[in-house]
Amino acid sequence: MLSRKFWLCLGIFWLVFGGAVQAATCPKSFDPRRDYFPAKVAPQYASAFSVVYHKNYKLVTVRNPWRGASKAFQYVLVQCGTPDPLGFKSEQIIHVPVPSIAALSTTHVAMLEKLGLLDFLIATNQPSLIYSPQVQRRLQSGKTKSVGQENAINVEALIDIQPALVTTFALGPDADDYPRLAKSGLKLVLNADYMETSPLGRSEWLKFMALFFNQEAQANQIFAGIVQRYESSSKLAQRAKTHPTVFTGFSIKGTWYIPGGKSYVAQFLKDAGAEYLWADNLETGSIPLGFEAIYERAASAKFWLPGNLNWRALRDLQVEDTRNGQFQAFKIGQVYNNNLRLNAAGSDDYWESGLVNPDLVLADLIRIFHPEVLPKHSLFYYRKL
Repeated sequence: MLSRKFWLCLGIFWLVFGGAVQAATCPKSFDPRRDYFPAKVAPQYASAFSVVYHKNYKLVTVRNPWRGASKAFQYVLVQCGTPDPLGFKSEQIIHVPVPSIAALSTTHVAMLEKLGLLDFLIATNQPSLIYSPQVQRRLQSGKTKSVGQENAINVEALIDIQPALVTTFALGPDADDYPRLAKSGLKLVLNADYMETSPLGRSEWLKFMALFFNQEAQANQIFAGIVQRYESSSKLAQRAKTHPTVFTGFSIKGTWYIPGGKSYVAQFLKDAGAEYLWADNLETGSIPLGFEAIYERAASAKFWLPGNLNWRALRDLQVEDTRNGQFQAFKIGQVYNNNLRLNAAGSDDYWESGLVNPDLVLADLIRIFHPEVLPKHSLFYYRKL
């Protein structure tokens, strides 16, 4: 437990800086006729969240927080300095803009960085998995505190820090640390970006994060740029003369997990002008298969995108399993891994900023499949083994 003096100093800091930020945007008197949110977001690609604006509050709904969820979650974002609406539970009400946040996922951290809101990040977890140099500097300086690893959140430390908002995700009602966090008394919000089935849908959760800081205008501008670059690149890829075959994944303890044909990965490959060999599958998640089933369909595929964090050379594939050398993609050297951006601790930026930069991920894939389409693009997330 940190000293009382430390928390007193931290409280003074937020009173002076974080409190000043909020005070600058909090009205001194309430006008019921005023629209306190002139800039608004409306999800176009994301399907798992929605927002309805009222004069002084936003009703945000997370429709599909985890696979098989039987209920939606609603949050009431009330403009600070204005009265809370009636008919909602206190745990649903969050005063915005929030002066501080604990983001318990690397993708949430990436959203904050993309929106220029890292100064509000006072806590996060699994620091060894975070790539961002800015966040690492904040962790080293103590501006951002570590509250444990994935599935091992130090809830007591989080309560001591008292962030105005905690964002997390859940794999189910009784999975991971969600139940303990839900009972902590903190303002807890579920972010379900991982439930989206398209790259742009996942990226659009930038707008969700922006809602808590009244940064809708900034989010709209950033996301519009992402969409424009993504769709422009995809149109170029669709005009390519060929659409090469591709497969993904690798065997883990005898099981090979292939992205479903309705997953965001399958959408990436389609938009990049490739023929994904499991595109006919109707699953949005992963499909567990054996090596033989993979080899039967992918033996002669032109490209292989394994996604193995540790593979950096072709020999690594054969060290793992000598049968990997039987694939045609291996024989002709067309194997690409999304681990080009690794820091000293082994954190992979693809799984962090890749969510908010789908246009860059797509550009990499197009450069791999159709080098003539984007000849000036240098691979950002992927490396050729």
